Amino acid sequence: MKRIILTGGGTAGHVTPNIALLPRLKELGYDIHYIGSYDGIEKKLIEELHIPYYAISSGKLRRYFDVKNFTDPFKVLKGYVQAKKLMKTLKPDVVFSKGGFVSVPVVLAAKHRHIPVIIHESDMTPGLANKLALPSATKVCCNFPETISHLPEGKAVLTGSPIRQELLHGDKNAALSFCGFTPDKPVLLIIGGSLGSVAVNNAVRGILPELLKTFQIIHLCGKGKIDPALEGTQGYVQYEYIKDELADLFALTDVCISRAGANAICELLALRKPALLIPLSANASRGDQILNADSFKRQGFSEVLTEEELTPSLLLETIQKLYHNRETYIHAMENSQQSDGISSVIKLINEASHING
Repeated sequence: MKRIILTGGGTAGHVTPNIALLPRLKELGYDIHYIGSYDGIEKKLIEELHIPYYAISSGKLRRYFDVKNFTDPFKVLKGYVQAKKLMKTLKPDVVFSKGGFVSVPVVLAAKHRHIPVIIHESDMTPGLANKLALPSATKVCCNFPETISHLPEGKAVLTGSPIRQELLHGDKNAALSFCGFTPDKPVLLIIGGSLGSVAVNNAVRGILPELLKTFQIIHLCGKGKIDPALEGTQGYVQYEYIKDELADLFALTDVCISRAGANAICELLALRKPALLIPLSANASRGDQILNADSFKRQGFSEVLTEEELTPSLLLETIQKLYHNRETYIHAMENSQQSDGISSVIKLINEASHING
């Protein structure tokens, strides 16, 4: 039986792609183990799934001055020693890393013991943790064609992101019933991110009467962002956050408006949902979402409007264009190399585990 160690943590985005791989890895007979931090989100998410979990010391590596810069390297060093011991004990055939700072000592320890390592990079340009891990990687999985030029030659493979398979099997009729919608009018889904985007929410609500002439609207507006004045509006439903019914809502959706986080847009790609992407402004981030959105537009998957461009007339015009030309976007997504992340990543894991076998 082949044995794999998964690692990655710090945020949900460093864990959910690992979780998406689990059913296929189990099908293939892999013995699965996970290395994460003592108190990161990954501990709760992985232990709930009854996967053997090993915690190691973890410290953040920063590009800026902080008092913790003097203590965290020692935590990373301790994590490296712990990870080396785990590699010796568990003797994995392959390691798969989704990034985050806890993954750095794991990847370095695997390299020390000559164990093949596959890394996955979600964003257009590698974050600091993955940059440090790159020299130890056998292959690097990417979501965007443009990322390949930022990585060592021969290491990068365009795979897309592993997506939770349950998202692909939603029930359209269940969603119609859940929302109280009719089957004879198209559905627009608005995803403002888990915290909700004030800019996106306000822009959509500003043209709601016009949008409702064409669409029924599901608005995932974020925590504390429900507008009581719009409750009971015919053809419009708003929710702070949806978990269990999300796959059903996607099945019902014709077109989307979304932020441009890497995991979110890779889900839209896997689901073949044409989207208008409104990336988080560069003033509020390191600009990843703008790069992500531009790549999806170049590939013909999406339309893009920046927050600065958001006017009622342009927003309405772009949504209508997206809907009328939806088959063009769907066709581009169907022909894309990165739309089946699980199969592409599993293929690399299998190849790497045979190197070691």
